[in-house]
Amino acid sequence: MTQTNDARPQLPLGLAGRGFSGVIHRIAAAEAGSALPDIELESRLIELGFVEGARVEVLYEGVVGRDPIAVRVENVTIAVRRREAMAVIVA
Repeated sequence: MTQTNDARPQLPLGLAGRGFSGVIHRIAAAEAGSALPDIELESRLIELGFVEGARVEVLYEGVVGRDPIAVRVENVTIAVRRREAMAVIVA
């Protein structure tokens, strides 16, 4: 994990637990391991509001395997698979 200027570690949103809140730093689709092509995953996430600088909070984790997760991005609640959430780097 790399450090940000405010010394808060960056991590993929897919590793964050319920209650986590932070800011999106970048989309790293190539690092997610998704079945979707990198460019398609990146486009879908951006269309849903996962953009640099947006505030994000993990609201809910699924019962089986903690998947999917419900996240609030700014004022919108979105459900995503953890695999795809691995492409969203937050701190």
